[in-house]
Amino acid sequence: MRSVILPVMGTNAAWRNAARDLAARGVPPEDVLWQFGEGGSDLFAAGQAAPPGPDAPGAPALRVPRAFVALAGEVTCHSDPERFALLYAMLWRLQKRPGLLSDRGDAQVDRLEAMAKSVRRDMHKMKAFVRFRDIGGADGQEPGARRAFAAWFEPEHNIVEATAPFFAKRFGDMDWTILTPKECARFDREGLHFSPGAARPPLPEDATEELWTTYFRNIFNPARLKVKAMQSEMPRKYWKNMPETAAIPEMIAGAEARVRGMQAAAPSLPPLRAERILERNRTAPGAQADAADRDGPLQTRPVTWPALDKGLAGCRRCPLHADATQVVPGRGPRDAALMIVGEQPGDHEDLTGQPFVGPAGQLLDRAAREAGLDRNAAFITNAVKHFKFAPRGKRRIHQRPDNTEVMACKWWLDVERELLRPRLILALGATAARALTGNGDAILARRGRVERTADGTPVLLTVHPSYLLRRSDAATIEADMAAFVDDLRHAARLLAA
Repeated sequence: MRSVILPVMGTNAAWRNAARDLAARGVPPEDVLWQFGEGGSDLFAAGQAAPPGPDAPGAPALRVPRAFVALAGEVTCHSDPERFALLYAMLWRLQKRPGLLSDRGDAQVDRLEAMAKSVRRDMHKMKAFVRFRDIGGADGQEPGARRAFAAWFEPEHNIVEATAPFFAKRFGDMDWTILTPKECARFDREGLHFSPGAARPPLPEDATEELWTTYFRNIFNPARLKVKAMQSEMPRKYWKNMPETAAIPEMIAGAEARVRGMQAAAPSLPPLRAERILERNRTAPGAQADAADRDGPLQTRPVTWPALDKGLAGCRRCPLHADATQVVPGRGPRDAALMIVGEQPGDHEDLTGQPFVGPAGQLLDRAAREAGLDRNAAFITNAVKHFKFAPRGKRRIHQRPDNTEVMACKWWLDVERELLRPRLILALGATAARALTGNGDAILARRGRVERTADGTPVLLTVHPSYLLRRSDAATIEADMAAFVDDLRHAARLLAA
């Protein structure tokens, strides 16, 4: 029986030399007892008592596939005590069957491949989960001073020697030590050094760990949390040596609430019906405005209501058409004595294509009933025909139209006035006042007054219903509503005169 004792450090090279010599001498696998370190015989060969084989100094040179060399380099790092005997038995078989490694149906090949895979996984975990702590070092004020770091890691296999070059390449500008129960690696200006395993040292706390944990919290995506998959890639046995893992239980517990918050803050997409409306508008007659329509005022002013509707459907006079669902034209009797002009469509109006059907429209209806004003007998429209908004979470937040947008859409408002020829216009808010009178300032001071358009049509000024909806002072809400109703009563009296 040949007995081979392999060292803890330089194991792979020692096994290769011993295996090459034994195979060259014709020593069969069953006649070799492999040992690792100081004692602990290999279970695969235990109990065998065959006499040593004859020396064979004239034996032919040993040939093995390159794949076996790589496989042996990984398997010798495994912690299984049978690894050396299994490798030598495979080496012995390869002399007669050079293509044996490609036979994955072979039980011995399958076992060796599984061992190699386990070693590669352990090396990956070491690269991912080693956490260095600052242990000081040379005086930082001296030229060329290098800081020193240390880490504790608990690998499954004897992988320190095989993995240390990775850390030497990545952290070549500092001195470091990785301590494990199996083997320790140290790197300094002179290169890599290896020593036997050690007990876990009392490493000091590192100020950068708090920063690293903060970074880890910020890259954590609760929406993609899969606890079992995470623990498969980051087994709990490594957690005690990783500072950021102290935050994991808390982040898991709060993941559902954070996902709900992310959903609430995410930009919303238009509902499916909005796309259908847009498609209908794109294919409607007149939807493809010519270059003159897009670049400036239309050359031909509509002179009939059907022509107005057709022109509005293809309006490209300002950029607001690009994001809005559809244009929202005026609605009501086309011989109405009263014309009510608001600012622009809101979210509800943009989706339905009808003016004043949202909360502001509902408040206007209530106030009109109280004032004795028949809204159904009025033609109601807006100074701007497309919805201007900013996405915020799942909501589309109203944005006030700027002067360019108001003036671009005033062309349509003037056409509506010319076709309708109302006896009175009720202007709701500053934007309507600007489009009708040229002045949108100081609406609260001007409310209740009758001013005139350029062609002499009387315009009664009041606030927009949304102004009342935004009021939060309970003491003034009732008074503001009463003043709004009074303005509508004034409009009813003017119409009755």
